[in-house]
Amino acid sequence: MAEYESIWSDLQGVSFTQGYLDVGGVRTRYLHAGDPSLPTLVLLHGSGGHAEAYIRNLEAHAEHFSTWSIDMLGHGYTDKPGHPLEIAHYVDHLIAFFDAIGVEKVSLSGESLGGWVAARAAFDHPDRVDRLVLNTAGGSQADPVVMARIVTLSMAAVSDPTWETVQARIKWLMADKTKDYDDIVASRQRIYRQPGFVAAMRDIMALQDPEIRQRNLLGEKEYGGIKAPTLVLWTSDDPTADVSEGRRIASMIPGARFEVMPDCGHWPQYEDAKTFDAIHLDHLLGGRP
Repeated sequence: MAEYESIWSDLQGVSFTQGYLDVGGVRTRYLHAGDPSLPTLVLLHGSGGHAEAYIRNLEAHAEHFSTWSIDMLGHGYTDKPGHPLEIAHYVDHLIAFFDAIGVEKVSLSGESLGGWVAARAAFDHPDRVDRLVLNTAGGSQADPVVMARIVTLSMAAVSDPTWETVQARIKWLMADKTKDYDDIVASRQRIYRQPGFVAAMRDIMALQDPEIRQRNLLGEKEYGGIKAPTLVLWTSDDPTADVSEGRRIASMIPGARFEVMPDCGHWPQYEDAKTFDAIHLDHLLGGRP
């Protein structure tokens, strides 16, 4: 029998807070760990996700950074604006979050949609981003099969948030389908059962619409204009795009480092936290102890 994996065991011994901030009028939920006097690191989850995507990474990163994992605009327990969400909306909210926590410059790491938002923020606001990590990042292509799958799984999970539908959405993220991911499933099920979340998910899924996606995609101009030292991290079993797409993204970003994690899907930071943390911190610290 697979060993039970608990969010609480990941956080045992970790001094952390969960709370809400007013970010330009948007009530925004966060998890925070690490001394506020340390350099700031902000972690961004994927489409339909929430701050718990980085639950296993808080401890390692809190030693070196004031580490924030947030529920992005329209996600988790953060306010839902009630309109289709495009990348500029997420970036505006993110920059307002930097202002709300009172920091000028942050290291920024995003997974999937979070990587898309992080890359765009680094291009639009080079003065605000110190180092950048794009983790199985979206935003470089429009694969109709993948887009349809994300919409189908996500809408099924919110329309009828049973254990099975939510678990199917979580297992899609993972390379190892034998595990049950009970704690993550339970966390997400509660989020998806919030009143009004079906409409919220429709707004989140806007970027899976071919026309909307097209005008938000990043290309050579945007990737080529990123000034922050960048790590592009991919995996052997990513369900959204294969390793060649990660390599293509990295090739467009000046001086980018490219790494592939084996035996992981779309959530390497969760599936193999130890390896992820080592690669991630090596890049973020850039030779600093």
